[in-house]
Amino acid sequence: KQSSRTVALFRVYLNTMSTITTDTTMQHIASVPGVCGGKPCITGTRIRVQDVYVWHELQSQSVDEIIAKFPQLTHGDVYAALTYFWDHRQDILEEMNRGDAFVAELALKHPSKLTDKP
Repeated sequence: KQSSRTVALFRVYLNTMSTITTDTTMQHIASVPGVCGGKPCITGTRIRVQDVYVWHELQSQSVDEIIAKFPQLTHGDVYAALTYFWDHRQDILEEMNRGDAFVAELALKHPSKLTDKP
């Protein structure tokens, strides 16, 4: 009986923590139509969640380095962006891949005139 009560309390705790994490993340992240194509950004900026992901995960920039480059950001902003990315990883990566494919298609259709110069 004690075990089932402990499990029930733990489930309540997990649900509460999940709600707190979601609320905190949503204070920092917003998707606004007309701003960066509606992609999720750090609230009040045009810094996309995917940008923070690229800087931190792919370019190995620390949170402090990101904040040094963008002093309007807080640690909470950057960590919320990373949390949002990992919570929506598949969707964001698919969108990034579609963007890369679109750029590659445009490059094929409209080659740079600079490559023709000697």
